[in-house]
Amino acid sequence: MTTGTSLQDHVRHAKQLMDKAVEAVKREFSTVRTGRATTALLDLVKVEAYGSEMPLNQVGTVAAPEPKLLTVQPWDKSLLKAVEKAILASDLGLTPANDGNIIRIPIPSLTEERRKELVKVIHKFAEEGRVAVRHARTEAISRIKKTEHVSEDEKKHAEKDVQKVHDDHLRLVDAAVKAKEAEIMEV
Repeated sequence: MTTGTSLQDHVRHAKQLMDKAVEAVKREFSTVRTGRATTALLDLVKVEAYGSEMPLNQVGTVAAPEPKLLTVQPWDKSLLKAVEKAILASDLGLTPANDGNIIRIPIPSLTEERRKELVKVIHKFAEEGRVAVRHARTEAISRIKKTEHVSEDEKKHAEKDVQKVHDDHLRLVDAAVKAKEAEIMEV
């Protein structure tokens, strides 16, 4: 392996980590509710089942039969109470209704206050993503500095590449924030 490719490997590795950070932010955004019902809303809900915590979608079928309604049909009816409890315990502000067969979760319209709270939640997720992107940059630059048998110019060039990738990824996070914010504030 030539020394030139090892510097590019550091840049490539940093880009992969940054891509993952941006994807994680977008995935977390999909769980923040807007006025519409979406099954992704319940993706982070964990249910106490069979002695461990399991994702909701692994204990039942989650559906959005109407724009303002989600339903959860546990495969094992004995889990109805646990599913209901998990949804109530999540900070999604949802009130499930259990009819002994299926759990219906009406999606209430968002109040102005609730919208602002959700925007804060988004900004928190975005900041975590930005931190992950910056961390990937710091890690890559320190690896580049430690690379041996490479001229200082090549190292500087690789550091510039990492910085550019970093800046591009921060812009992606910011764009995702703007889009999600607009979606939440839309009445």
